[in-house]
Amino acid sequence: MAERVHPSDSPPATNEHSMPKPAPPSPEKPVPQPGTYVIQVPKDQIYRVPPPENARRYAHLSKRKARRSTCRRCCFCLLISILVQLLAAGIVAAVVYFVFKPESPKYSVESVAINGFNLTSSSPLSPEFDVTVRAHNPNDKIGIYYEKGSSVIVYYEDINIGNGALPAFYQPTNNVTVFQMALKGSGIELTNAALTTLSDEQNKGAVPFTLKLRAPVKIKVGSIKTWRITVKVTCKITVDNLTAASKIVSKKCDYGVDIW
Repeated sequence: MAERVHPSDSPPATNEHSMPKPAPPSPEKPVPQPGTYVIQVPKDQIYRVPPPENARRYAHLSKRKARRSTCRRCCFCLLISILVQLLAAGIVAAVVYFVFKPESPKYSVESVAINGFNLTSSSPLSPEFDVTVRAHNPNDKIGIYYEKGSSVIVYYEDINIGNGALPAFYQPTNNVTVFQMALKGSGIELTNAALTTLSDEQNKGAVPFTLKLRAPVKIKVGSIKTWRITVKVTCKITVDNLTAASKIVSKKCDYGVDIW
């Protein structure tokens, strides 16, 4: 009887298309450096609004930002308003200038009479000056109101030796007004060097003084009167002696105004 021969076990045939592919290696997690910490926050704990303990601070910061924005808008509006007013004032000034063609008034010192200078005595001086000033308004359509509160000071070497004031009056158009001012000083003490210099200048017939005039005025243009303007006049005067019969040897006056 023939024996059955069993074939030996052989590995089953495999199909390369049916073999499972190996899973890709998972990415390695970064290893934290020594001395560092990694904190993982779950997604459901990430706040979209400030937590209760920070809500008050968040509201405070929001109000500060709103106030800053409001202040910036106010400052911008104020700046625009100022620029518009300055532009309007410039246009008005230009119109007034071309329509009325204003000219500066002219001032000069006509005479000076001096008393109270005793250079041979060591006692304090009480000088007196009678000054005649000529004011000329050359404008055809502009009048000048000289108001109270003026000051006139006479100096010798920057030392105030006499004070006075202008009278208050109105100067019409194309007008020349001549007025006198009494300037007085009291208890003026000059150094020996100043007295010696003053005596030498008198002997030479050339004693210098400085006259400073400050007067508040208002300009009348047609029927309109302006705000108060300060007229400033500084005159350099030289007289031949220190007596009532003194004569002016030289004079020069500078004029200016403070508009505000």
